[in-house]
Amino acid sequence: VQLQASGGGLVQAGGSLRLFCAASGRSLGPILMGWFRQAPGKEREFVAGGAWAGSASYYGDSVKGRFTFIRDNTKNTVYLRMDGLKPEDTAVYYCAADRVKFSRDAGTWTYWGQGTQVTVSS
Repeated sequence: VQLQASGGGLVQAGGSLRLFCAASGRSLGPILMGWFRQAPGKEREFVAGGAWAGSASYYGDSVKGRFTFIRDNTKNTVYLRMDGLKPEDTAVYYCAADRVKFSRDAGTWTYWGQGTQVTVSS
């Protein structure tokens, strides 16, 4: 599975951004997708995710109610819509995929895209 993330940038506090993650591979099949982020000096943190073919979405406590995990199966793409951005959301955001089990622990995910920087100014 190859993942290509894009959509980061600089935004003022209270603004919005949308991140994109395009998945490709010989056989995507049933797969789990997730977004994580990592700020300087901090561990990689779960942001949002869910099963590719499912309807349930899961969120980290710090983003619940502000971020939305969106799937587009026709384009093999997942999105992260980020509203009400705060300076503490500043981080490199990564999309990830796995086939085995959904987890909020970044160490259990197998496939990773390159990160995309999100910077929120106050």
